[in-house]
Amino acid sequence: MAKSISTYPNTDPRSGFCSANSTFYSKRKPIPLPANQSLDVTTFISSRAHHGEVAFIDAASGRSLTFAELWRAVDAVSTSLSSDFGIRKGHVILLLTPNSIYFPIVCLAVMSLGAIITTTNPLNTAREIAKQIADSKPSLAFTVPQLLPKLADSNLPIVLLGGGAPSSSKLRIITTIEEMMRREPSASRVRERVNQDDTATLLYSSGTTGASKGVVSSHKNLIAMVQTVVSRFKLEDGKQTFICTVPMFHIYGLVAFATGLIASGSTVVILSKFEMDEMLMAIQKFSATYLPLVPPILVALMNHADSIKRKYDLSSLHTVLSGGAPLSKEVIEGFTDKYPGVGVLQGYGLTESTGIGASTDSQEESSRYGTAGLLSPSMEAKIVNPETGAPLPVNRTGELWLRGPSIMKGYFSNEEATASTLDSQGWLRTGDLCYIDEDGFIFVVDRLKELIKYKGYQVPPAELEALLLTHPQIDDSAVIPFPDKEAGQIPMAYVVRKKGSTITESQVMDFIAQQVAPYKRIRRVAFVASVPKNPSGKILRKDLIKLAVSKI
Repeated sequence: MAKSISTYPNTDPRSGFCSANSTFYSKRKPIPLPANQSLDVTTFISSRAHHGEVAFIDAASGRSLTFAELWRAVDAVSTSLSSDFGIRKGHVILLLTPNSIYFPIVCLAVMSLGAIITTTNPLNTAREIAKQIADSKPSLAFTVPQLLPKLADSNLPIVLLGGGAPSSSKLRIITTIEEMMRREPSASRVRERVNQDDTATLLYSSGTTGASKGVVSSHKNLIAMVQTVVSRFKLEDGKQTFICTVPMFHIYGLVAFATGLIASGSTVVILSKFEMDEMLMAIQKFSATYLPLVPPILVALMNHADSIKRKYDLSSLHTVLSGGAPLSKEVIEGFTDKYPGVGVLQGYGLTESTGIGASTDSQEESSRYGTAGLLSPSMEAKIVNPETGAPLPVNRTGELWLRGPSIMKGYFSNEEATASTLDSQGWLRTGDLCYIDEDGFIFVVDRLKELIKYKGYQVPPAELEALLLTHPQIDDSAVIPFPDKEAGQIPMAYVVRKKGSTITESQVMDFIAQQVAPYKRIRRVAFVASVPKNPSGKILRKDLIKLAVSKI
């Protein structure tokens, strides 16, 4: 049963800090989870009462899906998966596609059977996708015609999402999503009992550091997320229209669009990729009220406000939702000055916490500049000294630990990574250095984790360093985040040439560009005599960051 902050003795109602156990409790009203343990997230979402009519609109074609059409499609696809292709509880299904009206249909159909959905970035290379396939071992894949070459060597059965397929002896195309959606839903299909603790999604994240790992999230995790999203935006109060430009394969997109918002009866307008003019045109055409985005897009809207407002009617828009990094006072004030009728809400979450952690839910909360917000409902936090492990009180900086109903089950087939991230009491070590102030607001100070945030994408330096070391003319390397106004951060490499080598900056960048997705590319290179390291051999990235920034 969800408990309110008043349940815990010795807890300061202002900060939420309990002196007895050094735990911060959420000040928000707790959200109870369904008592029925035999419940999958698809059934939970479809059974929620709302008055919405249109679930999804494809911005490019104008094609729409009503809620009735959506749920019939989900039922038909799940029938086909079960009866025609033998998909059962525990089977993994790969989804490789840009944002699409089919994305939520596939996710919801797969999860309704107790099967597991794993998504991947369409920008990933065939090598990167093959690595995920080898790890997750999917039974079949859904993809679009233009991405078929990336699955050519997988030997997976493939369901095609829209369009015709090129002829290739390597491809095992078994059907199309349109054919599956025409299937008559059958009551006789095999539906095994799904428990809230069963695995629903397997999303790949770089975690707190290092190589990509599969994050195992349960139906309970997703149900808790849906409850939080719907209550946060008070969506039962009226019809709302959201623009979806953030990637659906990522936890940010999956939280909001493939699951969260359809539970409220909201309409989601889907753009296959981010393009500023297309996004603005969609806001105008469909009278959108909410715009989820990442900080670089918000900054661009602010910087070009005058020309944007001359060209587009954005009067329907009342809220932008920003995630990925806290916004500064200058950015929030600059944006609200340019768009006086539009509120700015922020959120903090990880793939490992099903996108839930903290948020600002009103303009008043967002005006506490630099904050990630208050703890989400039913979420608990600790601030821990990363060196001693000692819990810290209000206004002291340490690593943020989170515990709550949306925290992942663990990393897929990786006990070592799970043990280093989740403790025996269910606390998730976020890898973020934070403090919580006297009013319960979380402030992210720095990252213990070493991920580079490029336009909201996570770029693990260790992966790029390992690739650089495979080059015959490179002796050593270190990759750091370099500040960039448009992207937030870009990957920068410090490279030690081998004796006699004449490798150039452009050759280093080209070498990496041929092997990774565009967002992971190295965009700046400097040559050094040696890479600074501590006695245990760990790269001293902060020293390199200071060196790089000092030369701006």
